[in-house]
Amino acid sequence: MEEISLKELFDYFIAKLEILLLIVTCILVIGNVYSLFIKTPLYKSEVKLVLVSESNTQVGITQGDVQLNNNLVDTYTEIIKSKDLLSKVISNLHLEGETIESLSSKISVLTTTNTQTITIVVSDEDPAKAKLIVDELTKVFSTEITNIYKLDNVHIYESSTMATDAYNVNLLKENVLYLGIGLFTGFIVVLVMFSFDTTIKTSEDIEEKLGLTVLGVIPKVGDKK
Repeated sequence: MEEISLKELFDYFIAKLEILLLIVTCILVIGNVYSLFIKTPLYKSEVKLVLVSESNTQVGITQGDVQLNNNLVDTYTEIIKSKDLLSKVISNLHLEGETIESLSSKISVLTTTNTQTITIVVSDEDPAKAKLIVDELTKVFSTEITNIYKLDNVHIYESSTMATDAYNVNLLKENVLYLGIGLFTGFIVVLVMFSFDTTIKTSEDIEEKLGLTVLGVIPKVGDKK
């Protein structure tokens, strides 16, 4: 197997630097066109809830109350994304064109182990709509819990706000990613070109690759006009 000279490889990369830069530039341009004009910006709105019974706030919270609310967190998480509840949200807000499946895909429910907290997150292309949905979802959910369990233990401790920036668009991070992809792609392309390049460039190449002795070299002194 023919050995690759690191110096020869380095010199080849320097000679093909324009190709490498062209590939990096193309990927940066394509990536930015996607980020700015094709990629759909999404906005998040969230509500943070805590489970605590109204009556318990007056007389103190017992260990049994804490354990009960801890056990209810997982159940409440399932109820939030239940079909009946989402159907009511769609009906109440008159969300035309929205299905239970599409609405469910926009909703995330986050919990923290050993706490009585639940965070409802809604993402949408319209920041105002995301806030509207998360507020209505919280309202319908609280009502459902009261009807099902006869409990009034769902309380908002951090209300929703309307997002001003898309959470899935970060041009700085994305350009760093595009730059890395461009450099990697360019490196691979130039390396493949080097592997298949069998041209003779120096007199040393003749001796190494063909096993012939060079008797003389005619220098190039300039182009004939």
